Amino acid sequence: MVAWSILPGCQSEKAAGPPPPAEVEVVSVVQKDVPIYGEWVATLDGYVNAQIQPQVTGYIVDQTYKEGIIRSEGANPFSRSIPGRSRRSSTKPRHNWAQAEAQLGKTKLDVDRDTPLAKERAIAQSQLDNDIQANLAAQASVKSAEAASGTGAIEPGIYARHVAGGRNCGNCASADRNLISPTTIIDVGFAGQPDKSVLPISEQEYMHYAARINAHNQQVVPSDAPPFDLILADGTVYPRKGTLLLTNRQVDVTTGSIQLVCAFPNPNNILRPGQFGRVRAAGETRTGALLVPQRAVTELQGTYQVAVVGGDNKVALRPVKVGERVDTMWVIESGVQAGEMVVTEGLQKVRDGSTVRIKQSAPATKGN
Repeated sequence: MVAWSILPGCQSEKAAGPPPPAEVEVVSVVQKDVPIYGEWVATLDGYVNAQIQPQVTGYIVDQTYKEGIIRSEGANPFSRSIPGRSRRSSTKPRHNWAQAEAQLGKTKLDVDRDTPLAKERAIAQSQLDNDIQANLAAQASVKSAEAASGTGAIEPGIYARHVAGGRNCGNCASADRNLISPTTIIDVGFAGQPDKSVLPISEQEYMHYAARINAHNQQVVPSDAPPFDLILADGTVYPRKGTLLLTNRQVDVTTGSIQLVCAFPNPNNILRPGQFGRVRAAGETRTGALLVPQRAVTELQGTYQVAVVGGDNKVALRPVKVGERVDTMWVIESGVQAGEMVVTEGLQKVRDGSTVRIKQSAPATKGN
């Protein structure tokens, strides 16, 4: 009775069939020419910077401009007075200057006369050495006498007018009636058109682009020279393109990098020295590159692979060699061919040799 009661239950059970094929999304491998972009952190600097320093000691009488304004070239931003004497000083300093000039002339004659004599060993070499030292001392005396007499001295206002007249000026360090000296920085000026962007690139990157960079430095601009984009701190892209200006002459041995300098037009004075940003440029164009979406590539212990679906809907897991990333795509150096189908969704459900059911996704054609 027990055996008969168990038998119907055994007969009602059916053997479990194979699971249905997993549903996956696939895209075809795209082949196209794509620009390969490089991106570097950059520091902005003024195209022309000037620190205004007086050449003599005196007092600031008047500051004739407002800090931060645009000042035309040739404007005199400061006037000053020299303490202890008027602009027309006494004749004593000028007399001292004349004596120093006379002494300089004498020592020069001594050097000119004794040089050939010492060469012929007609006089001792020590005598010529003494003549040379006396001549150097006379030169220093003339410079000192010129500063004291006002002859040849550079007025702070004139110095500022010639050096710092330009696009912008600010950070005034000396207010009216302040005592200034040759060690005082009166003002800092910079020209805002254009602006420079300084970016370090690695030695390896330099070697990769060396031919094109050096051709540019020799004023032979390549026809395919790429423009530079500047990405600002807020993530926006500066609307004006930059061009390569110069390359540093040597590699920094502490960082293994070399500096490139790009020039960006700055008509609205948006770019300021000290800003940070990122400079981007398409250093090269990869011809006939094979592209797959980045989500189709899986990494395992430093190796990369994709799941390729064949015409019989069977999966083959293939190792691939990856190249540069281009937006959401990845350049594949080897391992796939153009037109093959790779899995983009459902990778966790497939294994090598398994059969899948394809759910076609949108073609992946955007690679830039």
